[in-house]
Parts: sequence; structure tokens; C-alpha cells
Amino acid sequence: MIFFAILLALLIEQAHPLAVDNPVFAVLRGWARMVRRNLDTGQAAHGWLAWALATAVPGLVAALVFWALWQFSTVLSFLWLVGVLYITLGFRQFSHHFTDIRQALEEGNDPLARERLAAWTGSDTSGLSRPDLLRQVIEQSALAAHRHVFGVLACFVVFWLLGLGPAGAVFYRMAEYISRNWRARPDGTPSASLQQAAAKGWDWVDTGPAAATALGFAVVGNFEEAVASWRSEADRYAPGSNGVVLAATSGALNVRLGAVAAGGDADDTASVRQEPQLAHLTSAVGLVWRSVVLWMLLLALLTLARLLA
Repeated sequence: MIFFAILLALLIEQAHPLAVDNPVFAVLRGWARMVRRNLDTGQAAHGWLAWALATAVPGLVAALVFWALWQFSTVLSFLWLVGVLYITLGFRQFSHHFTDIRQALEEGNDPLARERLAAWTGSDTSGLSRPDLLRQVIEQSALAAHRHVFGVLACFVVFWLLGLGPAGAVFYRMAEYISRNWRARPDGTPSASLQQAAAKGWDWVDTGPAAATALGFAVVGNFEEAVASWRSEADRYAPGSNGVVLAATSGALNVRLGAVAAGGDADDTASVRQEPQLAHLTSAVGLVWRSVVLWMLLLALLTLARLLA
């Protein structure tokens, strides 16, 4: 069931991308906001309680609805599964940014590419050279593919095997959203305890999925370079799970990324990798799509094994 549900969700999402301002996202954002406002007392215990409620309750609701529908109709439960995956999984939630930036770069319009990258990342890109611009596009694309596709798939499959239906996909996306939303603001909110719970909770949740994404990139890319970079350089690329994904991407594509490229410490292997070029954007797209094929093959085998068991 999960193979066909994921395949159908991806196909629907390609044909009809989910709008950012859709009502489901609005409800989930409202839920996270309500939990933060009511439980943010500044105490560490309350910070973790708020994080647990904000991430787990939507996932539990998704699982309960799936179980309830399963009692009445397999078709209805399947449609619910596809709907949840359509909301939580997909490339079109971020790929338009990459496409627009790539088009500007191909036209030689670097200022427009910087402007579009700034709109995507929310950071200042005005002083970026072309190699640095390409580097950040590759990095942002790899991380977005991980958070919107491969990380969701990994968490979904684990929770599914535990009998929790689509809860994993919702839980993962809520943890990722909260890690971004519960950061320091000009008005002094949220409290430090809530920020810490959101950040540490995300680090914990994303450890396994990031490793799965890195392994997938290694298998479909330059395996030896990706694994070597992942094992020895992850901490120098970026903190936490981001470093794992970027290190594996760097090795798989044989391109210098992250703090290593920006002047951080690097071993001899990292130093001989290529500077980012326009052709590496095509290579990055190929890496991601080959990883999708790999995931779908593994899920097809898992589905077949369960049918034959």
C-alpha cells in the first residue's frame, strides 16, 4: 500500500502543487502558535511539553483517522494516506525556487539569481560571487530535498512499520516547521527554553533521516567520496544533520560546499573537489531524482515482501 500511496501522492503533487497558504498548513500553524502561547512559561519542562504536544498531536490525529477509516473501508484509508502524503511530501513545495534561480543563472543574470536566492533563504546574498551563489543554490536545494522528500519518507516508513500509519510524515514536518518557527524574535519570544527544545528536538528527530538521505546520495552518486566526506567532514560543513546531508552531497557530486569551501579547515580530499559550476546544478538534480528512484525501488521491494509474507 505505501508504495502506491507515495507514488500517487508524488504524481498528484507534480500535477497540482500545494499552495503555501492552503488551509491545512494554516490549521497546523495555528496549532503550533496556540501551544506556544499557552505553554511557554520559560521553564525547561514546559518547553519540552510544548514541543511534544505541537509535534506529536497532529501525527497522532493522522494515525487515528487512518485506523478509523481502515475499519470501514480500505479504499478510504488509502485515500487518507495519499492525502496526508500529498500535504507533507513533495518537490513542488520548493522546486520553483530552484528552477527560477537556475533560469536566471543560465541567462547570465546573476543579480536576479541573487535576488531570488535571497527570497528563498531569507538571507543577504548581495555580495555573493558566482561560485558562492552556485554553492548556496546547491546547498539549499539538497537540504530542501531532504526536508521535503527524503526525510519525510524515512520517518514515514519507520512509523508505518511500527503500526502508526502516516503519523511519521506529519510528525517530521511539524518538527521541522517548529525548529524554524520557534526561534528568537524581536519581541523577545519565544523563551530560551522553548527555542532550545525546538532545536534539540529537531536534531534528535532528523538524525536518522539525515543519515538515510546521505546514504541514498552516496549510493546513487560517488559512493567512496560521499561516505568519506560524511564520516570525516560533516561537522565542518554545517551543525547537526545539515552537515551530514551537505557533506554527503559534496562527496557525491565532487563539489566543494559549506564552511569547507568558505575557508574552513579541510583535508586534502575536500580541497581537491571542484568549485561549483553551472553544470553542477544539473548534476544535483540528477542526484536527487536518482535517489527518488532508489527509494521507490526499496519501497516496492518492501511492499512485495509484505504481500508475500
